[in-house]
Amino acid sequence: MTEERPPRRPRQRKQMLLRLDPAVYDALARWAGDELRSANAQIEFLLRRALADAGRLPGDVGAIPRRGRPPKAAHTPEPTADPATETPAAPDPASGSGPVEPPPEPGPTEPEPGPTEPEPGPTPDA
Repeated sequence: MTEERPPRRPRQRKQMLLRLDPAVYDALARWAGDELRSANAQIEFLLRRALADAGRLPGDVGAIPRRGRPPKAAHTPEPTADPATETPAAPDPASGSGPVEPPPEPGPTEPEPGPTEPEPGPTPDA
């Protein structure tokens, strides 16, 4: 009989109080702002980098959790259908516009009319 394990709960992040000199905190907050991080995330980033440089970062340490909106999923194009059997798309209510029509297929091309040379004829001197 196989014993079922309860699902692993994500590790809770350890909370700690850190006292800093105000000038050090100001410099850290400016640096964090330059890299679009919070001061807390900047402290964690620097501590992880210092541990890794010293060879003391444990191997089972996960990546820094990403905050904010998840990245967009990669867009995979849908297979193209035969235009003769394709049904018209329904209007997209979110965009407020109707279906997007594909551009017309190019037909046979004819040379564009350009400047024409005058036909040779009698000259006024003759």
